[in-house]
Amino acid sequence: MQAIALVDFGMGNLRSVERALLQAAEDSGAPCAVTRTGDPEIIGRADKVVVPGQGAFRDCAAALQSGIGEALRAQIRKGTPYLGICLGMQALFDGSEEAEGARGLGVFPGTVKRLTPQPSAAEADAVAGQPWVGIKIPHMGWNRIAFAREVAGPLGVFAGERPFVYFVHSYHAVPLDPALVAATTEHGPHRITAAIERDNVTATQFHPEKSQAAGLRLLARFLHG
Repeated sequence: MQAIALVDFGMGNLRSVERALLQAAEDSGAPCAVTRTGDPEIIGRADKVVVPGQGAFRDCAAALQSGIGEALRAQIRKGTPYLGICLGMQALFDGSEEAEGARGLGVFPGTVKRLTPQPSAAEADAVAGQPWVGIKIPHMGWNRIAFAREVAGPLGVFAGERPFVYFVHSYHAVPLDPALVAATTEHGPHRITAAIERDNVTATQFHPEKSQAAGLRLLARFLHG
């Protein structure tokens, strides 16, 4: 039975993620023991790591400094499968516009950018002439995702599909290396980084635990991988 560390930053409802993991394990025949923990030693011994999160980037960054951050970086370096969800994806980058000066894990170069009702300067040309009105922030609800490239990790369960998944967020990651982006979605003028994937790291801006059957399939693929 594989040991899954469900990392607890002290924010958000981890119970819903735990329930979804256990349901995916039961459905797919991949037995696991899920431990909700903020203990770096337990995180460092886990067979796989899941990092969810709903909350402020600054609080997350403070929790990373407690030793959790180094435990996560060490697990990623040695090839342990990592699944980041929402803030657990954003934490992989250098920092966020939500909390200037607060440091993320720095696993991947890039910044977490704020979504706005209007297009950014970089987006203005791409959406010129398109019919859209001011959008609601946070971006909340069901969106279809499109894959930017072939995916092989947990996201590979969606090969050939464009599934609907559930989002709740006001910020999204903008990697310095665009090849890191595995999937995107559209919200008004914004093309949002919906998922990233590289080697043993998969992370989603959407919430698999809220995405019903599609989310359970992704979690099951992660557990089997």
